[in-house]
Parts: sequence; C-alpha cells; structure tokens
Amino acid sequence: MLKKFLILSLSIFLFQGIAEAIHEVVVIQSFTIKPYNEALKGLKSVCDCRIKQFILSEMEGLDVVKAVRDARPDVILAIGMDALSKVKRIKNIPIVYLMVPNPQNVISEEGNITGITMNIPPEKQLASLREVLPEIKRIGLLYNPGRTGDFVTKARLAASSMGIELLAKEVHSSKDVPKLVTSMKGKINAFWMLPDTTVVTPETTEFLLLFSLENKIPIMTFSDKYVEMGALMSLEVDAFDSGKQAGEMAQKILSGTSIKKVSETDPRKAFLSINLKIAKKLEITISNEIMDKARIVNRK
Repeated sequence: MLKKFLILSLSIFLFQGIAEAIHEVVVIQSFTIKPYNEALKGLKSVCDCRIKQFILSEMEGLDVVKAVRDARPDVILAIGMDALSKVKRIKNIPIVYLMVPNPQNVISEEGNITGITMNIPPEKQLASLREVLPEIKRIGLLYNPGRTGDFVTKARLAASSMGIELLAKEVHSSKDVPKLVTSMKGKINAFWMLPDTTVVTPETTEFLLLFSLENKIPIMTFSDKYVEMGALMSLEVDAFDSGKQAGEMAQKILSGTSIKKVSETDPRKAFLSINLKIAKKLEITISNEIMDKARIVNRK
C-alpha cells in the first residue's frame, strides 16, 4: 500500500512539474501574409511553449485585448504594426514584437515591451549597394525626420566612413516627393528607398520607378515586392530568422529573465534580391558572384 502511495505521489509530482513547464504564448498576427507566416514558423522552431494564435484581420468587431487577457499568456508575441498597436495597452504581460517597421512610432516608455526591429544597419545596406554597384559615389534619399530621422543620422555616418556622399532631404508630405526627387536629377547615381510611409505610397512608388528608368538611376529598397515592381535591388529582413530571434527572446523571458534586461535588437539576417531585367535596362552588369547569392527577379 505504501509503495502504491509513493508511486502515485511521484506520478502527481512529475505531472505537475511537466504541466508547470509548459508556458502559454499568445501570438497576435496582423494579417496572414507570407512574411508574417514565415516569422511564426521561425518562432515555433525555437520556442518551447504552447502557442495560441489570433489573426487580427479576422477579429473585426471583437475585443482583442480581452481575448488576449482571457488566454492568460505568459508572453505575447505581436507580429506586425497593427498587432503591436492593439496589444501595447496591456501593461502586465511581457510583449515581444517583430516585423514592425519603425516601432518607435507605436511605443514610447512601456516597460513590458521589447522586440526585433526591421532596421538592417545602414552600413550593411550600403555595403550591399556598393557590392552590386562598386562605382557608387552619390546616393539620394528622402525621409520624414519623425519616422526615420534616427536611421538617417546613422546612415550619414556610415556613408561618410565609406567615402559616399549622401544627399538626404526631409519630406513632411508625400505630395512633395516628386518635386524633391526631381531636384536630385544629375546629382545622384542611386536612390535609397527607406521604409518611411511619408515617402512610400502607391503614387510616389510609381513616380520613383519611372524616374529611375528615365534617368538610369537604380533604386535600392527594403522589400522584394518593390524589386518585382521595378527597383534594381532590395536588402530585406529574413522573416524566418526574425521569428527565431523573437522566439529566443520569449524563451529568455519564460525562463525568468526580466523583460527589462531583454533589449530591443536589430535583425541578424537579410537577403538580397536583384531585378535582372531592370539591371539590363539601366545598363548595369551584375557579377556572377552577386547572381549566385541573390534572389533573381525577372531573369529574362
């Protein structure tokens, strides 16, 4: 009898230990698009946790914050700007964000939020541009100081250290983009398209791509969707690896590390895309070395 009691007690103890070890993580995802889905796969590959997923675009009319609270997660993962905007009101649960351009526009002094930025360091972007275009000397860009001002400050320093002249002009309304871009004609030999929503709209994108072709000025951008539309190249965050980074952050927090000690960080990996058809139109030769490691768009 005593033996059975000991076995039963040990079984209960072990079961409780296993149950306590399973952490609950709620993932709020803005939309079901490929980069976000890839980020979620990366998260799942490293996070030893039970995941409950909410798709924000499918929750119209529902109280998202209440749904998250009711799930009683140990950590919240917010994938995308809209997701972070929704859950930032929750102050008593650690929040890790990813796939959010310019997160500083959404969060301020919240002590329970950290994450992975979408900021590929400017020196890395410029190094990739110079690898594709070795003779590059003068680069133009437009930016809204309130959105990408900090990044441009770092970009100026990086460009200067590489002997590149950066012609950066402030813009406060997308209506001013065509005029400011046109004023750069003859002064630059590449344009750097930043993830700045004041600069990049459907209308301004169309103008920029046309300006590029007419003046043989290649564009480096932040997403391969713009490469497919007509930009020469992009250096884009590796969504899967960003998900892994976020999962590693969540794992630290779940293991007892205070979120205040888990600092916001930049993505570790990025991938290069090249539009070969545009390169030919711009009379740019892409080396075999670049072709071997880049994602090639419009090969013919």
